[in-house]
This record gives sequence, structure tokens and C-alpha cells, in this order.
Amino acid sequence: MEDLKGGREGLIHRSDDKVYRPSGFWSQSIHKLLFHLKNEKFDSAPKSFGFDSRGNEIVSYVSGDVYNYPLVGAISSTEALCSAASLLRKYHDVTVSFVQSKNCNDLAWLLPAREPQEVICHGDYAPYNVALNGNTVVGIFDFDTAHPAPRIWDVAYAVYSWSPFKTNPHDSLGDLPKQSARAKQFCDSYGLSYVDRTQLVDTMISRVQALVDFMRDEATKGNEAFIANIKDSHHLAYLADIEYLERNKEQITNCLVANNHDA
Repeated sequence: MEDLKGGREGLIHRSDDKVYRPSGFWSQSIHKLLFHLKNEKFDSAPKSFGFDSRGNEIVSYVSGDVYNYPLVGAISSTEALCSAASLLRKYHDVTVSFVQSKNCNDLAWLLPAREPQEVICHGDYAPYNVALNGNTVVGIFDFDTAHPAPRIWDVAYAVYSWSPFKTNPHDSLGDLPKQSARAKQFCDSYGLSYVDRTQLVDTMISRVQALVDFMRDEATKGNEAFIANIKDSHHLAYLADIEYLERNKEQITNCLVANNHDA
């Protein structure tokens, strides 16, 4: 077996075309979602192979090149940015029927459902959770944080991650005008409405704050990974990003809505 890099070092393994990952109370829900995506012929997500005797979930390996911050090379290209947005829109659209089905009732998710429940958000649609073929995003993986919520809730975190509106030099890419332009390109490729664009920065702020709150809650519950994150001050980077978004809200929003009256 081959160890795969990620947030849980030494716990995620690949054998041929299958990936073995630790499961949680939310995993059954994720696999029902993956079955739905397969039935809808959405081929850019892992396929479910159930669970092994040790409680690991088994999913198909999503082929392609993978990246992380800092965004260098293909992952930083306009083509990657726009194809990521288009793929997110396609994914959201095929989850509408899942949200509306009885199968979605009473399912358990790692992150809380939010109203209105329009789609199944991926929950962490960032550059490190997609696979590329050349400069084109062709696959999505790591659905642990998927949950029912409004489209804009997922788009907000994606735009935050892909622009990216980050203040840490390791994670940033260009200055505010470049970040804002990338955010607009993402919204254009997704087809985000004018109204949602006017609310996007506020939603980004709320989404990042929700992440900080989740980290703190998990650390309080004794989750060792998040205890380490808090100890290493990871949450402070997110709080700095929130201040950055608040400080530049008007300029970012003006860029997002430029020449867009209804998308």
C-alpha cells in the first residue's frame, strides 16, 4: 500500500485504484452522496466501495495532478481557476435532487446543515482537494465536510481559497486587485448571480469564522489534530484573513459586480 499525503499523515492509503480512509459518523452519508453522484453520471468524484473490516471507508482513487499552497504552476493558472468554478457548479447542480429526495432526510454530517438547503456543499473546495489534467480541474476528492447548505456558502469558501484572500505570505497569490480579479473570474465561471455577489464577502467572513469556531470546538472536545492546530496558531491566520476581508469589502465587491447585473 502507498501512503497518501494529506491532513491525516499515515492514515490514508492507496492500493491500486482504491483509497482507504478512516471513517467517521458522517461517512455513511457521504457514501450515499457518492452513490447519487455516480447515478447522475457525475464522474469527477470518488466512487464508493463501502467499508472494510477495520472501519475504513473505501473509495476510488481520483486521478490527476494534485497541489497545495503556495499556488505555483498549473494550479495558479486562469484555466485551473475557471475550470474549478465550472466543476463546482456542475457538482452543485447534480446534488439538488439529492437534497430534495427522502434519502437526504435525517442524514448525519460532520458540519451542520444550513438553511436554505439548496445543494450539498463540498465544504472544503480548495486547491488541495482537486485533481488536474494539465491546467484543467477534472476531479474532486475528500468529501468529509460535505453538508446541505445554500450554494453561496460553498462558493464563498471556494472563492476565499482560490483567489486566495489570504494574508500569510506562504498562502497568498498577488495583491488585492489580482485576488479580486481572480474572485470575479471564479464567480463568472460559476455563474453566480448579482445578488449573491453583493453578499459574497460577508458570506466569506461568516464561513471563515465558522471554521475558526469549529476548530475551537473540536479542540475543546479533545480532538488532538485541532488541539495542535490551535497550539500552532493556525486559527490566527484565519482571523487575520477575516480582518483583511472586512477592511477591503467594498473594493472586492465592486470588482465582483462590475459589468454584472444578473448572472
